[in-house]
Amino acid sequence: MNIPQRIAVAGTSGVGKTTLCRQLEDLLGYPRAELDALFLGENWTPRPSFLREVEDFITGEQWICEYQYPQARPLIAARADTLVWLDFKFSVQMTRLIKRTVFRSLSKKPLWNNNVEQPLHTIVKDPDDILGWAWRSRNDLKKSVPQLQQGFPHLTIVHLKSPGQVKLWIQKISS
Repeated sequence: MNIPQRIAVAGTSGVGKTTLCRQLEDLLGYPRAELDALFLGENWTPRPSFLREVEDFITGEQWICEYQYPQARPLIAARADTLVWLDFKFSVQMTRLIKRTVFRSLSKKPLWNNNVEQPLHTIVKDPDDILGWAWRSRNDLKKSVPQLQQGFPHLTIVHLKSPGQVKLWIQKISS
């Protein structure tokens, strides 16, 4: 098996994109960019330098990043050789997302650029909260990822439907 050199990890919020990116970084030693950190400035505001920083990062010969943010996706797909699509059951995704959101909210652990998760009582009231967004966008990639090969024929798509399949794929590329 050829080891991927430029890897983008796609999936809905909470499915484990960043976790897989970290695992691949540890395994392969490639540079990794966390797109949320590039996109979100202080007070959850978009950073104007986002696309320039993505373009700079993906010029490298080896790298790992999440495949997110619609404005960055075409840039990433054009340079990536492999897109790993984490397409788990919605119940798996939401369970992970709820656990992560509750932990972040209660711990007040700083995220990107000193942002912290909202207090739990505001999350369910905010129409733009992460849980509502995850619900609304849960099927977006099911429409767009299968069409990627038409626009980016060089891109190998690895479609993983469970955490067990992720473990097997990692074992394949590590041997």
